[in-house]
Order: sequence, then C-alpha cells, then structure tokens
Amino acid sequence: MPDIPTVQTVAWVENPGKDGYLIIRHDVAVAKPGDGEVLVKLECSGICHSDCRNVSGMGIYTAIPGHEGVGNVIRVGRSVPDSLLGQRVGIKWVWSSCMNCAVCKSGNINNCPSQMNTGRSVLGTLQQYVIAKAEFVTHIPDGLPSEIAAPLLCAGLAIAGAVSKCEPELQSGDWVAIVGAGGGLGHLGVQIAANSKGYKVIAIDSGSDKRQLCLDIGASAFMDYATEDVENKVKKLTDGEGAHAVIIVAGSEKAYEKAPDLVRNTGVIICVGLPRGDFHLPISPIQIASRGLIIKGSSVGTDAQMGEVLSMALAKQLTPKVEVHELADAPEIIKKLQNYEVTGRMVVKMP
Repeated sequence: MPDIPTVQTVAWVENPGKDGYLIIRHDVAVAKPGDGEVLVKLECSGICHSDCRNVSGMGIYTAIPGHEGVGNVIRVGRSVPDSLLGQRVGIKWVWSSCMNCAVCKSGNINNCPSQMNTGRSVLGTLQQYVIAKAEFVTHIPDGLPSEIAAPLLCAGLAIAGAVSKCEPELQSGDWVAIVGAGGGLGHLGVQIAANSKGYKVIAIDSGSDKRQLCLDIGASAFMDYATEDVENKVKKLTDGEGAHAVIIVAGSEKAYEKAPDLVRNTGVIICVGLPRGDFHLPISPIQIASRGLIIKGSSVGTDAQMGEVLSMALAKQLTPKVEVHELADAPEIIKKLQNYEVTGRMVVKMP
C-alpha cells in the first residue's frame, strides 16, 4: 500500500457568495474511507462551469468543488473487495443514489430524489485524495488518457443525456440548435448530435475560436449571438419554421429567454444549463399549449450512456478539446469560466 499523507493540497472556496473566490490550501486532512467507500489518489480533475456555483454560493455546496476526477484506488473501506485496489476509476456528479426508488430501479439513478452529489453533498475532486462510493465509481478503459476521460465524466455524460432527450420526437436530418455550443458541454454535444445521431446542428455561441471549433467538429452552421440576429438566421436556415429542438447548454438567462424564439411549433426545448435558482422559464402555458411545445430537463446521463461516451472516446469518435493546467491555476480558471471565456474544457493535474 502506498504511503498516504495526513494532509493534502486542495482548491478551497473562500467567502462563497457574490464576493467568493477560490484559493489553494495545503493543510486539508486526507479522509479515510468508511463502509462501502474507497480512497482515490487523483491524477486530474476537470473543472466544470457548474463549479462556479460553489464559489458564487448559488445553493448548498461544499468548500471543495469538482466532480470530474480520475485516479487510482489506494485504500478500500469495509465491505469493498481488495480487487478494486490499483484500479483507475472516475468520480462523477452522482456520488450515490438510494437504488431503491422507482427511478433508480428504472436505471435512471441520475434522477434519484435521494442522490448525493460530488462537490455538493460531499467534498469534490479538486483535491489530491478523494473519498468515493465504491458502487458508483466508473472504471476508465485502458488506452484512454485520464485528462481526456475526466471531462467526459460530467460534460460528456451530461450532454449525451441531453441529446438523447431529442428522441423520440426528432429523426436523423432534423435541425438541432445548441446554445453554448463552443463550451465544455456544447462542443461535445455538437459531435454527438451531428456525428452519432445525424442531426443538422446549428451551433450558437460567440467568438471566432468557437466558430472554427464548432464548424470543424460537425456543425452545419454557426451563429454568433453577440454580432448576429440569431432568431432570423435560424428561421431562414429552417424554412421559416425554427429548429426541431433547442438544447440550452449555456447557463445564462438570455439563453433561456431566446430559446422559445428559435424552436418551431411542436418542437422540443431541453434545459441543461444552470442559471440562478430563482430564475424561471420566460414562456407562458398559453404559448406552450398553443404551439404544442415540449419542454424537457436533463442534468446528467445514465450509467449506460456513460459507457457509450467512454467507448466513443476510446474509438476517437468523440474528442474533447482539453487544456491541461496545474491545480494551482484553478482560481484563475474559475474566473474565466465565470466570464464565459473558455473554449472546450479545462482539466487540472494534481500535484
């Protein structure tokens, strides 16, 4: 068994709220796994835009953000087989679920009302050593680099779940608008929607770098919300009717306000991005009823979809755009995420 220190380096939220910020601490205790738990020595962790919610105090979260960790099991708790020792695993947003409710029994543990979440219910993955529930870790296939696997545990899984919500209403060849297409989730969604499902993707975001990325990975069109009349361009591209589905990946209120104008009658609006908690959809029941709109929610995908996403990445059918940094850079990365200045996904290596 490797030597395990008593304290470790972590990214820690100070003063969570509108003046919150992230610092690096070197004095946080390393926990011991309890019954059914494992201790994982992390190689790296992705940083998700939703981690900004920890810093901004947008709900009840832990002082250590992160839910995209990849590392090796170095200690097991009671009732966990020793065969897990040394295994490379991923730690996702769903830390555990009850496994007893009707939702869990249907395979949708991601929607369990009693679930616990990494970075919200338990300390997150922006630390060197993290406790995980053995039953809920994801085994990372050999040949897939850890820095590629990490963002797939949240961004890949979340957008795979969201794209799946286009069914059964949509067919191959239908138009799907992805709002926030150049970001961490969005650029993976472009690939899954265009290359795996055969949808024609309208990528909506801002900036020349995001335009180039989206067009390179399969989008049929890119529209810059900062400089173009997106509503009119979407209507013109879709014979005046609008997209068959709009997937709102961006967490901005403006993205949700614009979505009803981009979707055609009988179309689907899929809510993924997380605005502030007191924000409500700016669409009336009369409009939903008269237009026959379908509104769906999607947080993360299922375990089956997690396996599909990892298999796609291993086969190079799904390629995250990843920038790898040191854990010490996490405070600056959070600031960039808060300002929507990140293209693709950010991953930090543990010291």
